Amino acid sequence: MSKIKWEKLLSGTDVRGKAIATEGKEANLTDEAAVGIGFSFVKWLEDSLNKESQEIELAVGHDSRLSADRLEAALARGMKLAGADVYSAGLASTPAMFMSTVLDGHQYDGAIMITASHLPYDKNGFKFFIRSGGLEKENVIEILNIAAEKEDQFFEKELPTIDSLNKIDLISDYAEHIKEVIRENLSSDVDQKQPLADFKIIVDAGNGSGGFFVEKILEALGADTKGSQFLRPDGNFPNHAPNPEDKEAMHSIQKAVLENEADLGIIFDTDVDRAAVVDSSGQEINRNKLIALAATIVLENNPGATIVTDSVTSVGLKQFIEDKLGGVHHRFKRGYKNVINEAKRLETEGVTAPLAIETSGHAAFKENYFLDDGAYLVAKVLIKMANLKAAENRKIGELIADLEEANIKEEYRMTIQLNEFKEYGQQILADLKKFIQEIDEWEIAPKNYQGVRVNCGGNDWFLLRMSLHDPVVVLNVECDKKESLALILENIKDFLSNYNKLKLEALN
Repeated sequence: MSKIKWEKLLSGTDVRGKAIATEGKEANLTDEAAVGIGFSFVKWLEDSLNKESQEIELAVGHDSRLSADRLEAALARGMKLAGADVYSAGLASTPAMFMSTVLDGHQYDGAIMITASHLPYDKNGFKFFIRSGGLEKENVIEILNIAAEKEDQFFEKELPTIDSLNKIDLISDYAEHIKEVIRENLSSDVDQKQPLADFKIIVDAGNGSGGFFVEKILEALGADTKGSQFLRPDGNFPNHAPNPEDKEAMHSIQKAVLENEADLGIIFDTDVDRAAVVDSSGQEINRNKLIALAATIVLENNPGATIVTDSVTSVGLKQFIEDKLGGVHHRFKRGYKNVINEAKRLETEGVTAPLAIETSGHAAFKENYFLDDGAYLVAKVLIKMANLKAAENRKIGELIADLEEANIKEEYRMTIQLNEFKEYGQQILADLKKFIQEIDEWEIAPKNYQGVRVNCGGNDWFLLRMSLHDPVVVLNVECDKKESLALILENIKDFLSNYNKLKLEALN
């Protein structure tokens, strides 16, 4: 019997687990597991690329997590045991690790980023890339199945040393790529060498791996970055959660922008695949506002194009994209891979879909391999900011001044107390559709792809959906008045009271 439950390490399209034991809770993302996954990734690539392992070159990088170096060493040992050559990028970002498969001077056959995004310090995980993009869930399942089947080929074997592991300065090459993107898209009115010389721009890296953006990109382009904070990598995350959606984190960068009289604040998550910004007034440009800003930038050069988002975007955002910008808003499912894959699907059907963006800050541009890349998103904002000031002396926040948003935004999560929870959850959603017919002024939103979304009049709406992976029913509500929220919750509680396996405490 295997000592590792490989299937338990699957999390969507990633491997994730507990990498540091705490308070009697054992780790399951161990060195042994990492060796097996590194070994199995090579074996999977042998089949998918039709290459011998000795011909395969791989890159491995990590964010600032405490377990990163140890897991990188274990992955590399497994890869080398399988016969591949391994290159260490050291501290890197998730988007940079994908770019290691396509950038000139690198172009490795595959890459693994060691990260667990914004999760607590004891967690870690692996994201897998090949030149066509990030692996899908079924690919990761195949890798884990190979590990389970071939344990005898890597367990209790003498592992290769990694003293001679090839080191690469990937993050510098990636930064050069981002600077090139910025310079190539500046208007002729902007100084091409120092386009940010007139701006004060500060970064909050949350003690993750995004600190490189200050010196290697902003300062290199002339920006004043005094006031930037939490740039030093520290896997304890001592200042705030490395998450642009975290209220404490956002308040921290807002305060820094105002205190330093900055033109722009930038906040990254741990591995820089997500970002948000703050304008000079301290306005948080996140979630719906971030989507509105990105859509404004994209639709300028792609009139009438489709913007794909996740399911919890606001009524006001749809009106902004379609009525103000002349685009099409395609609201799809939660999960950044779902949003990206939907944009790709639309493209194959002849629909122009240049941007796939989730409210969490994952933004993927067609022009950038549909890669969710926080640094690339910020680069697009910087380009627009520089061009806007040169042409009209306007500020970036003015572009979304017409976006209408509900005053109240709430999310409630309710646990289903059953092992086999999916059928129970789907029955709740089916019954809700019948219940809605009894409520005046409520109507089910058209073209909805996840859960049951209900328009309640004006900016008011709610979405009841199943969590992507957990036995949880999620209720998202947006409305303008406390009285509207109370009425929505009263009706939802009345409806859900019939389901005795659902914990309703969150609604009280």
